[in-house]
Amino acid sequence: MVDVGQPAPDFALKSHEGEDFSLAGARGSWVILHTFPAAFTGG
Repeated sequence: MVDVGQPAPDFALKSHEGEDFSLAGARGSWVILHTFPAAFTGG
């Protein structure tokens, strides 16, 4: 878990367009990370 005000750790993932994205590659830009914790789950 990241504390409020602390930098997020680097991560890499595929975008919705299938392109590679890393947080380090976006350094200096604004980034909004939105998650869907219950998406694709049975609950």
